[in-house]
Amino acid sequence: MKKVIIDTNSLISFVTDRNLPQQKKTAMLFEEAASLKKIIICHPNVISEFIYVLDSVYYVPKNELHALLRDLIIMPGLTIPQTLDFNMVLKYWPAHVSDYGDALLAASCKKTKNASIGTFDKKFQKELTALGLPVYGNWL
Repeated sequence: MKKVIIDTNSLISFVTDRNLPQQKKTAMLFEEAASLKKIIICHPNVISEFIYVLDSVYYVPKNELHALLRDLIIMPGLTIPQTLDFNMVLKYWPAHVSDYGDALLAASCKKTKNASIGTFDKKFQKELTALGLPVYGNWL
């Protein structure tokens, strides 16, 4: 089964109206995961960044953030890994992937069979391509 590692921007686009085309693409991915056609991998650091941005930029009340996070983590087709290869992270960051959080995702992609990364970040997409790591779908 195809696995997609999502980044923070994908989650933010999914729950806000900041970019409707990105929201639509991410929603389609979540629908496929909910019907168990794909697996979404969401790293703990992505969840932390997601909550931080919704709290400090979008001013979403904490009780709503709590409910949103609770619903996210029980969603069928979504998994939250608990381990990470930090040697691989350091191999990528900062020489090949400039953002530390993105390097975590790249390292995870390298170690996860049949995985690609769902990101709208063009700089990160270029870094992934240079490393020979797959970018999910037509998100370019």
